[in-house]
Amino acid sequence: MAETGWRPAAGWRARLGILVIDKDTVPEVEFQAMAPAGVTVHTARFASPRQSGSGSYGDDPARTVVESPDIATGLDYLGRIGLDAITLCFVTGSFFGGLAFDDDFAEKASEKAHGCRVSTAAGAIRAGLTAAGVRRPFLVAPPWFNDLIATHALRYFTDAGFAPAGLVRYDLGTAWQDKEPWQVWDANGQQQVRADELYRQVRALVPADADGVAVLGNGLLAADAVAPLEADLGMPVVTSNQAALWHCLRGSGVSAGAAGYGRLFDLPMTPAKASV
Repeated sequence: MAETGWRPAAGWRARLGILVIDKDTVPEVEFQAMAPAGVTVHTARFASPRQSGSGSYGDDPARTVVESPDIATGLDYLGRIGLDAITLCFVTGSFFGGLAFDDDFAEKASEKAHGCRVSTAAGAIRAGLTAAGVRRPFLVAPPWFNDLIATHALRYFTDAGFAPAGLVRYDLGTAWQDKEPWQVWDANGQQQVRADELYRQVRALVPADADGVAVLGNGLLAADAVAPLEADLGMPVVTSNQAALWHCLRGSGVSAGAAGYGRLFDLPMTPAKASV
């Protein structure tokens, strides 16, 4: 937001925008829960920009995503209301687009958002893991991530200099085992995720050589599991929504989130070194 000396009564500390895919409700719920007093969250929704019938975003993934109709409109509208930062809650775009996607998308999206600072959730995860000193994260993916997405996620973090200690999908239970990943999403499987069950699964499966946990996917409900996992595993836990909010807040000059959502919010107020 332009420095005019004036702040709105709503969002007097910071006003943040999030771009959320179609029927996902989790980012709004978690951003609002984790945001500190005086911070408001504003949402624009979009249909998947992935090219029909493929896992591809074309030869220029960042441009494909930025220029998809819903995202272009969302950036325009969010940019017009004078926000401090906007973030893309769509980690698969980064996974398929590779490391270059994050900076390229941020630059192109900021232009459409009338100069508002833009980042990606995947880039924020990288920044959060780096700030927390994690080098061997255990990656936890949603059940709607297929094998191709999982492969690209592993490559994304490996290319970023991390050495993933493994990747596991959240298990929704026997009632969902006969469904393909895309069917899980279409059947609203994201509404069946429980933070207590996520806690139990990560506790049971985290490898001994992991030095942190990274929960992937903005639609995977995880915020309430962060502090218990950190306390009982003795290692940092970084999630898509937590990291995205943290990155937006730090870039806006706000030093902390609401209490109880992990050590990431307690780190000293220094600029993140990883790409957005």
